[in-house]
Amino acid sequence: MKAIVALGSNLGDRFDYLQKALTEINEISDTEVLDISSVYETLPVGGPEQGNYLNAVISVNTDFSAEEFLLKLLLIELNLGRERTTNWGPRTIDLDLIWFDNQKIDSENLTLPHPRAHERCFVIKPWSEIDTKATINGTKIKDLLQDLDCSGVNLFPSKLVKV
Repeated sequence: MKAIVALGSNLGDRFDYLQKALTEINEISDTEVLDISSVYETLPVGGPEQGNYLNAVISVNTDFSAEEFLLKLLLIELNLGRERTTNWGPRTIDLDLIWFDNQKIDSENLTLPHPRAHERCFVIKPWSEIDTKATINGTKIKDLLQDLDCSGVNLFPSKLVKV
């Protein structure tokens, strides 16, 4: 199954957290990272005052179900020091399952496609970079990108590497 995962960090060595998360995702059995977007520095959206984020999007092939894969991502967040004390607060790492094999899921623990992804340039811009034909809720993401304010989303000079 193909999945799209958004990665974000705004605490500590932000780039290092993204790289560690990417490495851990690629080490999940029966899972392979297919594509990696550029890294973008972005302004925080919502929540308390906090520092800028680094964001990227990856595409992954996995044999797990969406729910099983989400649990793997949550475990990686815990391993990398993610604390959930403030809603939309700063974090060492944030791994959001954005899209999973075109499935629509609305359960207690998972909503797919991600309910706010289409509103967020820090998701849509890097996603469109790695998959120009992708759609979310029937709309091409390249079309969504045209309607988003991406003024606070800037290319970061370093690139993530699949290890």
